Amino acid sequence: MSEQQLFKVTIDNITIEVPAGTSILEAARKIGGEVAPPAMCFYSKLKGSGGKCRTCLVEVSKGSEKDPRPMPKLVASCRTTVMDGMEVKNITSPKVVDARAGVVEFLLLNHPLDCPICDQAGECHLQDLSYEHGKEGTRYEFQRRKFKKHDLGPYIQLHMTRCIMCFRCVYTADQLTENRVHGVLDRGDHAEIATFIEKSLDNDFIGNVIDVCPVGALTDKTFRFKNRVWFLKPMDAHRDCPKCSGKVTLWNRGEEVFRVTARKDEWGEVEDWICNECRFEKKHSSDWVIEGPREISRHSVISQGHYVHTVTPTETFLAVNDGRAPHLLLDIHTESDVNKPEIELSLINGPAHSNNFNSK
Repeated sequence: MSEQQLFKVTIDNITIEVPAGTSILEAARKIGGEVAPPAMCFYSKLKGSGGKCRTCLVEVSKGSEKDPRPMPKLVASCRTTVMDGMEVKNITSPKVVDARAGVVEFLLLNHPLDCPICDQAGECHLQDLSYEHGKEGTRYEFQRRKFKKHDLGPYIQLHMTRCIMCFRCVYTADQLTENRVHGVLDRGDHAEIATFIEKSLDNDFIGNVIDVCPVGALTDKTFRFKNRVWFLKPMDAHRDCPKCSGKVTLWNRGEEVFRVTARKDEWGEVEDWICNECRFEKKHSSDWVIEGPREISRHSVISQGHYVHTVTPTETFLAVNDGRAPHLLLDIHTESDVNKPEIELSLINGPAHSNNFNSK
């Protein structure tokens, strides 16, 4: 069996070796940090995803060792594979920074600015993208498109006004369920995610469309307007489920479970798909085996007030006090060699004097 061919690629002056066929985005994620371009439509676990939102545009300043010519235009890193000797610029390219700000402005043309009342606030990828890569204002002067809210079954609500047409939910339903009943209707400015003749999304794994949605277009009806995510404490938990892995994240406030979601990695992608029973019906702590607090990125508002992996500071008092522990309640008679316990200070007439403690 031949060894797998490795290509060297340099992204923002950092060189890494990756297997042939790896996309620029996946190579950048191996480096991590700000080197990895943002992605609103690409999902590594969904075949065919990517190439829709254009937020992952990068500049290829050197094509390869064999053909060092730069690519004439910015390319989508999620759909462009690396070549041996390729050099890529992401945050180090002024062209990329300007183009990404334009893409964010385009995504926000029709997206309503209702973050204060949106259930996705605090964990919205578009919200993070606009703060990190967007501009302060918009040049759009026309009326935004609006849609009515639709209940897609008993558990999911679609607010199409917030949708950015990333198609993640369509790919999820197509690849996880047996019969996909929703998709993209119409074209151009009238395109929308919808069901045919108001069919309900009732498949056992259809709840995963909520987790893959990067904005607040698909929301959990059992959690809507119940609480804010930064007031909840995420806990890893599991149960023996015959349908899925049973590994989830519980969002608690006290002992009450407000919602159940799949566990997500550092890129916001689901680690294991979970079924509707685990997501919507198991809302009691007794239904789960609690593993411990979920580690959330410290940059997220969700992590505020959640002390995960904190280290207790070293006690320095023992070091400066010759190893003796501090005394919270001191007995002056036991601590001093001058005072004597058999002498009651309250019985001495006037202020105490050294003569009162003279052994002679």
